[in-house]
Amino acid sequence: MAIPVIDFSKLDGPERAETMAAIAAGFEEVGFFQLVNTGIPDELLERVKKVCSDCYKLRDEAFKDSNPAVKALAELVDKEGEGLARKIESMDWEDVFTLQDDLPWPSNPPAFKETMMEYRRELKKLAEKMLGVMEELLGLEEGHIKRCFTNDGDFEPFYGTKVSHYPPCPRPDLVDGLRAHTDAGGLILLFQDDRFGGLQVQLPDGLWVDVQPVENAIVINTGDQIEVLSNGRYKSAWHRILASRDGNRRSIASFYNPARLANIAPAVPAGESAGGEYPSFVFGDYMEVYVKQKFQAKEPRFAAMATTTK
Repeated sequence: MAIPVIDFSKLDGPERAETMAAIAAGFEEVGFFQLVNTGIPDELLERVKKVCSDCYKLRDEAFKDSNPAVKALAELVDKEGEGLARKIESMDWEDVFTLQDDLPWPSNPPAFKETMMEYRRELKKLAEKMLGVMEELLGLEEGHIKRCFTNDGDFEPFYGTKVSHYPPCPRPDLVDGLRAHTDAGGLILLFQDDRFGGLQVQLPDGLWVDVQPVENAIVINTGDQIEVLSNGRYKSAWHRILASRDGNRRSIASFYNPARLANIAPAVPAGESAGGEYPSFVFGDYMEVYVKQKFQAKEPRFAAMATTTK
């Protein structure tokens, strides 16, 4: 099965209904889909590729010299002849740093900050447009999700970008690029490598399938908070990144999340009674559990929130 690829420009034309239906199916049936023709200029996306590639070149030696996964894998391979080699379950083969407006940014390459700030502005517009699409599909009032994420405007939603590279790995059978997990937050918009694959999503039947590289597409998925808001209609999907011997895979994931003090609760479409199987809680409380259990089943995290709100 191929992950759906949806032409987002058709949302504003005569094929709007079909496009909305395709997006709904992507949210409900897979939890992942790809958008093309998003309105983000290809020229900007090409510049993003270049500055992120240039930035990683400056970090490559540090990854080889100091990343704990590199050291752990080397030690594991040394023990392989003794029959002691076991897959590394506690580390990822990933070079990563995070961009937020209120945190320091890399100063090199010189064009990095300007380019990535422009990209983040464009992507934030796309994220907020997608929230509107979700609200329409779920039968929610316009602006409901953003009001929830901000406690009716008391706070700013969290908006961060994770810049990752997955360098060539000599033994991809012994370590993952990124272990399987669901995302904690709201809406995730990923600009992945269009040459090297590795991202996989788990379908409801348990089968893992590739999220195929598509040039200048934006991959969309939802996190645990949207699962709660939608009363389980839009479930957060398990996904992982496989390590590979070939290439240096780029991954730029942006997260449009609730503020830490935002109150999260199942949304109630007009005309439907209150309730749902999910608890109400403060997002920051959920994150305290998530950081300890990211690579474990999500259901106990929801159960822990039910306990904290009683």
